Amino acid sequence: MKRICVFCGSSPGSRPEFLEAAEALGCALLKRGHELVYGGASVGLMGRLAETVLEGGGNVIGVIPSSLADKEVALTKLPDLRVVPSMHDRKAMMAGLSDGFIALPGGLGTLDEFFEVLTWTQLGIHTKPCGLLNTSGYFDKLVEFLDEARDNFFIRPEHRSMLLVEDDPEALLDRFEDYKQPKVDKAEWILSLSNKKIV
Repeated sequence: MKRICVFCGSSPGSRPEFLEAAEALGCALLKRGHELVYGGASVGLMGRLAETVLEGGGNVIGVIPSSLADKEVALTKLPDLRVVPSMHDRKAMMAGLSDGFIALPGGLGTLDEFFEVLTWTQLGIHTKPCGLLNTSGYFDKLVEFLDEARDNFFIRPEHRSMLLVEDDPEALLDRFEDYKQPKVDKAEWILSLSNKKIV
């Protein structure tokens, strides 16, 4: 893997552990020689992550919509800052540039971006690893929900296993390196469910 895309909050969050996790992930990327692809902002977890990689001599590619760049949110000192017309263009470019995807704590934008690439994994559009860095249990309830969806036959177990979850960045990147995409025929699975009697 050459480049890892990280989705995360433009806010620092309510706890110092969130910013610490952004720094720790940045250091882990540097240690392994991975380049960072992220949303191009100078604020919150996004800014701390990018600054950590830059200060360590790593390569960072920022991708930001013009509507946000115009509000002076962009980290303008990035050597490679790509300003795109829309959020859709941003997601497409970030996905195309990256070999894996990680979500740090964040809000609706983080979840939107991450679950889009995870859905593409489920559909076989790509075979790149997707993981949550579950800092201080931030994603615990989200993972519980996904397990509930699996238990209720809305997510196939093999698809649920595509989501990697760790609370340590090194452990998560280790799993990225070992990741092998499960082979799943979604149409066959849906047909098998239609033959089950739900009581």
